[in-house]
Amino acid sequence: MAYPVAYDVEPQLHDRNRLTVFFRVILAIPHLILVGGPGFALGCGGWAWSPGQHGDWAWGFRWGSNGLLGVVAAVMAIIAWFAILFARTHPRGLWDFARFFMSWRARAVAYVALLRDDYPPFGDGSYPVTYDVAYPEMPRDKWAVGLRIFYVIPHAVVLFFIGIAWFIAAVIAWFAILFTGSYPESLYPFAVGYLRWSLRVESYVLLMRDEYPPFSFEP
Repeated sequence: MAYPVAYDVEPQLHDRNRLTVFFRVILAIPHLILVGGPGFALGCGGWAWSPGQHGDWAWGFRWGSNGLLGVVAAVMAIIAWFAILFARTHPRGLWDFARFFMSWRARAVAYVALLRDDYPPFGDGSYPVTYDVAYPEMPRDKWAVGLRIFYVIPHAVVLFFIGIAWFIAAVIAWFAILFTGSYPESLYPFAVGYLRWSLRVESYVLLMRDEYPPFSFEP
């Protein structure tokens, strides 16, 4: 069965905009502040590509690495955690905000990861990226929710190492686009797959679904 969190990016391999790619991190700063950059974010912090203490950009653990709205979504997830444990229901308003945040984040990380040149909209809007998740059936699984933080640890460990590989691939792609105007076709599926995996797990952490995410890049 397909996992109930879908993510895909419409490929843009050739005729890339070298100028916007060169300044991509600078152009993406508003989105990075609000919804964070590529990388697995666990609650209010995570392993992500973000500014370090001295202003340099590096791969590492950052508090608030999923942006200001990510912090709000994490707080709402904590409230939802108690609601699910005591009432076995996820307040729809809290779930809708998580979906709003994750949809925005899904578009922004594709832009930051150099997968698209179109500037992503702030909030909802048309963009060649698909993020789809359905409201979970009731009643919720108390065990899956109560122990969620422990269940996600294996994914966090694996995504840490895959994230390092992705960061190296993104640097290679950045240079390739600047010199050739094309994103290396062999690296594109890996980048999309990594984002798909990490966004699935983030959705799981935010309690949007109870099904355990697969260890997979596949749709």
